[in-house]
Amino acid sequence: MNTEAQRRIIRLPEVSQLVGLGKTAIYERIKEHTFPAPIKLGRASGWVAEEVQKWGETQIAATRGGH
Repeated sequence: MNTEAQRRIIRLPEVSQLVGLGKTAIYERIKEHTFPAPIKLGRASGWVAEEVQKWGETQIAATRGGH
């Protein structure tokens, strides 16, 4: 993955679309430390795209019996 993609910040609607979870489910998992926490962008928040993608890959691997 290139450096630009690694540093890309995405907002909640895109996070939700990528992982198939709603806002409440995402924030519950953040509270449980099972989902990447957002970073502060002034008054707003965003997620590092690579962290969200890795989380998704981990979920797929766990479901498929991978490591």
